[in-house]
Amino acid sequence: MPDTAVVTGAARGIGRAIASRLAREGWQLVVADLDGAALAEVAEELGALAVPGDTSADAGVRHLVETAYAHLGHVDVFFANAGIGTLAGLDAADEQWARALDTNVLAHVRAARLLVPRWLEAGGGRLVVTASAAGLLSMLGDAPYSVSKHAAVAFAEWLSATYRHRGIVVQAICPQGVQTRMLEESGPLQELLTRDRTVSPDEVAEAAWQALAGDDFYVLPHPEVRDYYAQRAAHPDAWIAGMNRLQQKLDHQTSTAHATPSSTPNEENA
Repeated sequence: MPDTAVVTGAARGIGRAIASRLAREGWQLVVADLDGAALAEVAEELGALAVPGDTSADAGVRHLVETAYAHLGHVDVFFANAGIGTLAGLDAADEQWARALDTNVLAHVRAARLLVPRWLEAGGGRLVVTASAAGLLSMLGDAPYSVSKHAAVAFAEWLSATYRHRGIVVQAICPQGVQTRMLEESGPLQELLTRDRTVSPDEVAEAAWQALAGDDFYVLPHPEVRDYYAQRAAHPDAWIAGMNRLQQKLDHQTSTAHATPSSTPNEENA
């Protein structure tokens, strides 16, 4: 079993849970996040090295990888976990698209550029991408998130198909609703994301930990996602029609909320 890892987006949520799970097993860790203060607390708790910074930018990824190798000597597993949503559709600005693509896709590409040559020389390595079920099933209400997560899955598939025979293991974690800040801030999408059961970050981390024992590409904390994915592939028009019905429900909920007197939100927040 490997014993060193880098985890991005580790200050909270899934990233923190994955880092905590590895720390309990005695792994040596480097953790990264934009939120330096929260990251420092996590690092102190886990005995990890904190590398605050923007891991969506090339310079940030390069600094993280170089620091990790200097500190750990080698990196067995890189958890590309950091991700963002926008809650925007066609109104998403180019800057929002760029940020989502940088964080949710190109961060993985930039990490792989640096890691894969080292892993090929060392005889192996593992990249684990937190891609979301949105990368398999689409995501209503957030075009940049849906598109970028599809791209994250596609890049991970390409990487696995290209390098699997040379010792590079690539895995994609694809949960649905997870009890994180992103879910709490999802607004009208929260009901949609919680139609099936939500899982805790610790449950996702446990699924990721179990997956390290093998090389299965998909890691599905919600097993039903496999059936949904099969239905989508077998009946694409029916799947899209069903998604549109869900969108109509969201449209109705949004219009009803806008028609509600302004006093109601205050009562709900009380």
